[in-house]
Amino acid sequence: MLANLKYDLPASIVVFLVSIPMSLGIALASGAPLFSGLITGVIGGLIVIPLSGSQLAISGTAAGLAVLVFSAIKELTFGGFLLALVIAGILQIVLGLLRAGVIAHYFPSAVINGMLSGIGMILFLKQIPHALGYDVDYVGDFSFSQADHFSSFSELINAVEFVSPAAIVIALISLTVLIIWEQPFIQKLRYTRYQGVFLAVALGVISNQCLLYFAPEWALTDKHLVRIPVFEDFSSLIAQFHTPDFSMLDQSKVYLTAITLALVASLESLICLEAVDKLDPYRRASPANRELIAQGLGNMSCGFIGGLPLTQIIVRSSINIQSGAKSKTAGAIQAIFIVLAVKFIPEWINTIPLATLASVLLVVSYKLINPTLFKTMYQAGLYHFIPFCVTILGLVFTDLLTGILIGLTVASFAILLENFTKPILNTP
Repeated sequence: MLANLKYDLPASIVVFLVSIPMSLGIALASGAPLFSGLITGVIGGLIVIPLSGSQLAISGTAAGLAVLVFSAIKELTFGGFLLALVIAGILQIVLGLLRAGVIAHYFPSAVINGMLSGIGMILFLKQIPHALGYDVDYVGDFSFSQADHFSSFSELINAVEFVSPAAIVIALISLTVLIIWEQPFIQKLRYTRYQGVFLAVALGVISNQCLLYFAPEWALTDKHLVRIPVFEDFSSLIAQFHTPDFSMLDQSKVYLTAITLALVASLESLICLEAVDKLDPYRRASPANRELIAQGLGNMSCGFIGGLPLTQIIVRSSINIQSGAKSKTAGAIQAIFIVLAVKFIPEWINTIPLATLASVLLVVSYKLINPTLFKTMYQAGLYHFIPFCVTILGLVFTDLLTGILIGLTVASFAILLENFTKPILNTP
């Protein structure tokens, strides 16, 4: 563990910086207390990661479940929803013990690759408005139809009308630093391999602070910065934790919600598990059944103290891998950073411009899109290329879960058709 610390520590800081606004944004979209998103991020790092067999996956708040959670809270109250989440965690543990994770081995590679490229495209589209200084849609949204009644494409047109010169300059400075840091001559230098993000964030903060001092009318205001809740004392912090409403155990809607949460969260986690294993430079295989059990224990914990549903998150896992993490220590440390930030330095974290983090995610999105992959999939044949493209389009024009299901459906038909059209060889 200590041997990998020089790689895992810098990676954990990058994941931490991105996790904060995403966790808060998804909590907001879910209709839950903002602190619930942070609880989930901490549990994902301190409970799920040590129990998981994956070395590089990051678990946290799931954007794909935001609509479901919003409806559940509205119908059951927050306490009833937490009860459903506890039951969902138990169901995931049962699925793991029944070895239901075996389905992870049957996800077609075309769908996995399409999911990675599709998420990259969504991430790119969603971060451009933040880089322009238009921060109406929450950070971490992956749905085509947004809560602000715009789509991923119409949001781009709308954002142009509300650009912030300060955000654009800060985003360009950060993006320039990140691109330079990707160059081979920088990567070869000692102590500079993983510091590009730190420099980009530092310059983003310094730039905005200079504007606040010299030209406050041009500076980015609070709505364009990371916003961690600030608590006056320990008692106000403790008050943010919530417990399940066990009086609703006789409500059938609680169990229906629990089953839905368990199935959707398990599917997302398993397909992300396969994707992370593909991205792992060491090609380490992660046990799927163990992952279901770890996710179940994590969701039970979230339900007991007021968190949101967690799954494996491909964006944060990709950032973890791209930042040079070698082991699961990185994921655990980023959770510790969340705790320390909330308790000791929320005011400092709240000076980070969202435009800077948008630049970080734009670089991540390009790597996920991986343009050379399109040529590789095309050369593999139409039975692979078509499901790959359909998965991408499904993700971009719907949401993460729907896009994956569309891709799996098309891939299944493609596999059947390919096998049906293959010549049958008669052997003597």
